[in-house]
Amino acid sequence: MHEVLKDAEDRMKKALSSLDKDFQRLRTGRASTTLLEGVRVEYYGTPTPLDQIASIATPDSRTITIQPWDRKAFTDIEKGIQKADLGLTPVNDGKIIRISIPPLTEDRRKDLVKVAKKYTEEAKVAVRNIRRDANELLKKKKSDKLISEDDLRKGQEDVQKLTDGYITKTDEAFSKKEKEVMEI
Repeated sequence: MHEVLKDAEDRMKKALSSLDKDFQRLRTGRASTTLLEGVRVEYYGTPTPLDQIASIATPDSRTITIQPWDRKAFTDIEKGIQKADLGLTPVNDGKIIRISIPPLTEDRRKDLVKVAKKYTEEAKVAVRNIRRDANELLKKKKSDKLISEDDLRKGQEDVQKLTDGYITKTDEAFSKKEKEVMEI
């Protein structure tokens, strides 16, 4: 029974960390290097992650700078950022690439909150699916006579407490992200 709970908790933690990664990719009004995570650049014919061919920094809250290690990579990096369709426009001055993060409009903020809500719902569904799997495993152990009826009931209560805790954590993460997005 302990194994079932441990496995369920590990999987729920992964669902929550996946939600956090989704939230990091959402653009807020602030510059963040995580906006460029996942951007791939065609570098010498090979799709390469941007952070492997350049250093990325945020000198202030509205600017991201990209310093390529290879001078020949400037145009490839610009194309890669535009192809990623992040709504960002890179400006190349020959030494460094700058991306200015424009302030978000009210409508865009509301759209981003809707996207964050969708991510949150997906995480909740994942947590509930994990709860269902754990309960089915407990019932199977009961039918195989590995645990008693009381153990089954206790195990299901523990799984439900675990589920409630992770659902609350996803709601808290959403509230935090919503506040961050709506902040001007």
